[in-house]
Amino acid sequence: PSNISAWWNFGSLLGICLITQIVTGLLLAMHYTADTNLAFSSVAHICRDVQFGWLIRNLHANGASFFFICIYFHIGRGIYYGSYLNKETWNIGVILLLALMATAFVGYVLPWGQMSFWG
Repeated sequence: PSNISAWWNFGSLLGICLITQIVTGLLLAMHYTADTNLAFSSVAHICRDVQFGWLIRNLHANGASFFFICIYFHIGRGIYYGSYLNKETWNIGVILLLALMATAFVGYVLPWGQMSFWG
């Protein structure tokens, strides 16, 4: 586009964030126990006993926050430059945003800590 600037880098940055989230999520899933009684203990096990588990978990948690920061900048850029005029592309983006929010909610609840119960 004629108005290309540094703001257009957020789409690529979102791809990098997604790859990071997938890789760290898979590494965490290898040690996670999907049982309501053992989930919190398995997260503690990842942080304490798995080599660099604390780093992988923090990368995953902070990466999710960075993902949302990038997506909000991406949406803001789209609104500023009028990308919403292409309805089909914009609607796909809205659907992807809703899917991202649902996925983030599930990831937030998975550790079964106190914040998972009380929000």
